Amino acid sequence: MGEPTRSAHPGLPTHPGPPAVGALPTAPVPAAPVENPYVRTLDPRLAAYAEEFLERVDELPTYRPTIGCVIPAYNEGETIAGVLDALLMQTRLPDAIHVIVNNTTDDSVEIAGHYAGPHTRTTPTGEQSTVVYVHDIGKNPDKKVGALNYGYSLVEHMDYLLGVDGDTTPEPDAVEHLINEIASDDRIGGISAIYSIDDSALRGPVEKFLIAGQRAQFSAFNMQNLLKGRNMAVLGGQFSIFSTQALRDVLKDSHQRTPWVNDSEVEDSLLSLQIKSAGYLTKISAHARAHVGGMTTLRSLDAQQVKWNFGAIDLMWPGQRGDTRGQPFHPNLRLRWFEHLSMVLNMVTRLMFFMLLIAAVSIDAFVFRAWWLIPPTAAVLLNLRVAHSMKFRNKRDYLFALLIAPAEIYMLIRMGHFVRAWLKFFSRQQTDNWAAQAKAERGKGAAWMYPFIALAVVFAGFGAVWNYAPISMATKSEILAIGWPVLGIITIVQTVWMALKAMRPYRGFQA
Repeated sequence: MGEPTRSAHPGLPTHPGPPAVGALPTAPVPAAPVENPYVRTLDPRLAAYAEEFLERVDELPTYRPTIGCVIPAYNEGETIAGVLDALLMQTRLPDAIHVIVNNTTDDSVEIAGHYAGPHTRTTPTGEQSTVVYVHDIGKNPDKKVGALNYGYSLVEHMDYLLGVDGDTTPEPDAVEHLINEIASDDRIGGISAIYSIDDSALRGPVEKFLIAGQRAQFSAFNMQNLLKGRNMAVLGGQFSIFSTQALRDVLKDSHQRTPWVNDSEVEDSLLSLQIKSAGYLTKISAHARAHVGGMTTLRSLDAQQVKWNFGAIDLMWPGQRGDTRGQPFHPNLRLRWFEHLSMVLNMVTRLMFFMLLIAAVSIDAFVFRAWWLIPPTAAVLLNLRVAHSMKFRNKRDYLFALLIAPAEIYMLIRMGHFVRAWLKFFSRQQTDNWAAQAKAERGKGAAWMYPFIALAVVFAGFGAVWNYAPISMATKSEILAIGWPVLGIITIVQTVWMALKAMRPYRGFQA
């Protein structure tokens, strides 16, 4: 007689072996109705078992990538609760959330401590769980970099590391979008969310003006990356997910003990370059969104932007500074070079215009030309397009673009940051820009005023030379006759470029 055949898959039902010779059933076994074409080709006696087997295989759990979330927190007492609330309301919960409190002097630990422990919630895909851990590592000389590396040591066994700043609140589906995108392609080493700035709780006109400028700046930057194949030069630390395998490859290729190093002003830019150099892609998400903390004073905005620009220059410039090797031709830095060259051109055109205008008025040679209105009109149209591309746009974004003056003033402020960063770089000052930013955010320091003072001195000096130096009227006329056409040519090139940018299709992307 035939012996029962045991299943090769534990937990699945056994089935009888083929009957012995002479023991065939007198009537055929009716086959169950099946949908799978493979099942229809089987002997009717095995069809029922095959259908049940395939159904059991379909019910087996699929692999779920693990995510370890790391939140470096420095004096985030006012915002850390909102960040944790937003993470715990995600449609895809991280498997673990580590809050790394460092160098803090406020109640960040106490507030985060209320969230410590396991959390479970029901999502559209079923019940999910996570655990929140709060680590107070005390005084940490490496600041944010040290906190990130400490967090990496806690989650390096997981598939992905999600880095979140202590003042960044993601949209409810942000983690789900990031993990789906990065897990779908092994070539991707990291993906950054689309960043915006929440402007719902601003107090005065200065705060509203500065946040509107930063929202426009972020929007233009995001759209530029989205339209370039979603390739991201910098995986911003505000809300980005990294493959831990990619980070391990960076450690091996760069001979580092930790992914983030403390000798770069922009630790996220350097790591992004290293991930790219290790053979991985660095991307911006098409859907994941997060709201980051903005700078609400001129002092704090100056410190942040100078630090960013200084760090970028450090990576762009050839040679070696400290332990950071300049990589001027790195693919990730092409956009940086373009941004800096564009800023130089903006500075030249504005300085030339105001100087030529002052000079022409002083000798009664100023003549208004209607075509001068074309460049500002093109700028307004481009700024309106940038505002309209925002996912969470509002009337303040449109007014910032439409009124011309706010955008121009913000551009002048950015020029000051640009000049300060380059001067610091070439002066080889040994300045802790992290400490400078923290000091500025506490309302201390006067360095933010230097560009405005320098600009006033430049114009005062120009006016004195123009009016009091022994320059004949004929020479002044010749200078104006040469200066205006040169400015006109540069302005035409800029205007054409702005018009092309305003007309390019956004292919359904929103910044």
